Amino acid sequence: MDDTQLQRYARHLLLDEIGIEGQRRLLGSHALVIGAGGLGSPAALFLASAGVGRLTVVDHDTVDLTNLQRQIAHDLSRLGLPKADSVAARVAALNPDVRCRALVRRADAALLDELVLDCQVVLDCSDNFATRHAVNAACVRHGVPLVAGAAIAWDAQITVVDPRQAASPCWACLFPPDAGHEDVACSTMGVFAPLVGIVGSLQAAEALKLLAATGRSLAGRLLMLDARTMRFEEIAVARQPGCAVCGGAAAATDPAR
Repeated sequence: MDDTQLQRYARHLLLDEIGIEGQRRLLGSHALVIGAGGLGSPAALFLASAGVGRLTVVDHDTVDLTNLQRQIAHDLSRLGLPKADSVAARVAALNPDVRCRALVRRADAALLDELVLDCQVVLDCSDNFATRHAVNAACVRHGVPLVAGAAIAWDAQITVVDPRQAASPCWACLFPPDAGHEDVACSTMGVFAPLVGIVGSLQAAEALKLLAATGRSLAGRLLMLDARTMRFEEIAVARQPGCAVCGGAAAATDPAR
């Protein structure tokens, strides 16, 4: 690291669990963020501010006035622009150390297979079950850790899927694809503005711990938040032997990846 970086990341360097070596890991890492909206905005900005060297942000949508209530990476000057491009511009203004690639595309299985192979962690900041299942399946196939978050109305949840751990459940263990879950849009249910900021920040925190190889992740645990009472609850979740995605699969990659 050069002198400017030593100053920029000084507060990380003071943490024994991160320090010089952990920050170097972050600077050499690549994170994939699926979704550049309510969750993806704070997640990407915190990853960038923390010095994750490469970010890839995927989102097919454009910035709308209704997004500005909660999607903090965007502003009035970005209305009508692709959300992925808007986040990339904000990242560039925030930290020149970070190379941010914006993809204005839907995150389908073919694209995910290509992108997941080239990163060390994936953050699922999407807003529908189809994309969440596709992201989860790609991460399990390629043995890449996944930080999955969701928020609607006043309720939110976050967990980590770590295929490198043989006992770690995947997202489909919690929410089987054939269980008939229905998407609920914030355009009909609403969403408390700071809630997505809380969850996106938690996703960034989990991703940074994974990249810096420190702390204990949420793998095997589902953290839930009711913002009406500001109560967090945590439940232990187990790998399901009959899971169509990960059931019976062994750890896929080197734990040091």
